[in-house]
Amino acid sequence: MLSAVAFFFVMTAYYIIRPVRDQLSGAVGSQSLPLFYASTFAVMLLLTPIFGALVSRFPRKRLLSWSYSFFALCLLAFVPAFMAQDRIGARELGVSFFIWASVFNLFVVSLFWSFMADIFQSVQARRVFPLIALGGMAGAIFGPLVTKALVQVIGVAALLVVSAVALLVALAFLRVLSSRHDCREETRNDEPIGGSLWAGVKELWTRPFLRYMAILMVLGDGIGTLAYALMADYTKAHLPDRIARTSFYNDLDLATNLLGVVLQLTLTRWLLIRKGAGWGLVVPSLVNLALLLFVVVLGIGNVNLFGLVTPMLAVMMVGSRGFAYGMTKPAVDALYTRVPRETRYKGKNFVETAIWRFGDVLVTSGVSLLGALGVAATGMAGIGAGVSALATWVAARAGRSPDLLPEQPTDGRQVEQAKAAEA
Repeated sequence: MLSAVAFFFVMTAYYIIRPVRDQLSGAVGSQSLPLFYASTFAVMLLLTPIFGALVSRFPRKRLLSWSYSFFALCLLAFVPAFMAQDRIGARELGVSFFIWASVFNLFVVSLFWSFMADIFQSVQARRVFPLIALGGMAGAIFGPLVTKALVQVIGVAALLVVSAVALLVALAFLRVLSSRHDCREETRNDEPIGGSLWAGVKELWTRPFLRYMAILMVLGDGIGTLAYALMADYTKAHLPDRIARTSFYNDLDLATNLLGVVLQLTLTRWLLIRKGAGWGLVVPSLVNLALLLFVVVLGIGNVNLFGLVTPMLAVMMVGSRGFAYGMTKPAVDALYTRVPRETRYKGKNFVETAIWRFGDVLVTSGVSLLGALGVAATGMAGIGAGVSALATWVAARAGRSPDLLPEQPTDGRQVEQAKAAEA
């Protein structure tokens, strides 16, 4: 329960600022996204050894405190810049805030799940991670609702203060959780991990599971990035006002997270418990493939969905991201409980930060190149369908990676049975 509540406030903090970031992307269109993502990727590469050094030298609780407090202070520092957005310009402010918000998302959320993988065992993880993720999805719904209610009243800049408060509340819960876990455990997992600060990069070449995760990150997340880039052009053409863009992206986030909640309440937990975490990677890849084929057949125009007329791009974006958050993420984090601690923090963080943004650079640059060559959005969707088919094969392999540790028993009877089996 503490983990779910903490994740609720983490995701509330992020989803308050997410539409603030996205309205900047919508103001400049997809042609500027390669610059945004390339800059973010460069920053991620610079931060990787710094994060590795912090993980190696400092206890978990101190690392959480410093990281979350730093990002809360940065949110407050951005308030004056957003108050002067019209004078600074959407492109200039967009580069800096897009980089920072991406780093915020990747490091804060990745660090949270590294912590979860540290305190839960693999069998427990398949049962409770969907429930913890559900707490996060509740925050991901609450954040857009807060944004929608307040953006017209207090403006865009003041939303950053609300986000900072939510992040500090999350930190308070995580510190309590860390202290309680350490009091119960005979072995203190709060000790510094040690090892090389470049271990996350090195393990990518030596650990098959991490290689599968890196490839899947580029291929699978690339579909969401493709939808995001095409949507940026749509909002630039149809929504010139920043308040309207913020509200539109906020509605997309709300729909995405509602889908994620439905999945976690119905299919995801059943699938992870009954079929294993590997299936939680395969099913979203198949959904992406189906959505892309729909775009190829139906085009990117408006469609009538349950009586609501909406762009097909919005359906693709919501479906792809809903399954990513509602199914892929809990499955991936459950699999990370079956790797060593250093891999959970350093290797996982490198894949979910630098590799993620490297994939974004490839996809957005490819979209710009294909657009310059005259390839229509439906043609790009056809190429994406082929990528999704490949991602499905990689997902199936990742769930059976030979270097994953055996699942750990979670209660006394299972421990005795495991010992008897070994004997």
